[in-house]
Amino acid sequence: MASKVIHAYYNDDDILMQAVKKVKATKHHIEEVFCPFPVHGLDKAMGLAPTRIAITSFMYGVLGLIVAIVMMNYIMIEDWPQDIGGKPSFSYIENMPAFVPIMFEMTVFFAAHLMVITFYLRSRLWPFKKAENPDPRTTDDHFVMEIEVHGDEKTLMDLLKASGAVEINKVEK
Repeated sequence: MASKVIHAYYNDDDILMQAVKKVKATKHHIEEVFCPFPVHGLDKAMGLAPTRIAITSFMYGVLGLIVAIVMMNYIMIEDWPQDIGGKPSFSYIENMPAFVPIMFEMTVFFAAHLMVITFYLRSRLWPFKKAENPDPRTTDDHFVMEIEVHGDEKTLMDLLKASGAVEINKVEK
C-alpha cells in the first residue's frame, strides 16, 4: 500500500528551521529533511534522539587499547624478546613507556575505523545502494522536508505555504 507524502522545498536554512518548528508544533510527523549541508540544531528541532556513536567510539578505542597491550606483550615480551637500545625485554611494565605511542595509535585506529564501519552499517549505506534522495536540488541549494499525510491535507499544505516553502509537491511513496 502506497502512502502519500508531501515534499516542501525551502531555499534558506533559517526558514527551514522555523518551518520545522511550526510543523512539529502542530503535531505533524516529519519523516525526513534532506539538506545540502548540515544544519545546526535541526536534529533537536525535529525531536530526534541523540546519537550513541560516541559511546561506541569509546568502546572501540578501549578494544584497540586492549589489542595493542596484548599484541605488544605477546610479540615483544613472550614470543621474541629482543634487547633494543638496552631496554629490558622480560617485563611489559618496564617497557611500557616505549609502548605508549603504539597504544595511542592502535586506540585511535580502532576507534576511527570501527566507528565509520558502524556508521555505514547503522545508516544502511553499503556499496551500490540506490540513493534515497528525492530531488537532486537537495545536493546543491534546496532543502526538502518530507511529511507523511495524516488527516487534513489542505491544512498541512496551507501551513507549509505560510512557513515559507517555495515549492510543495504531493508524492506517492
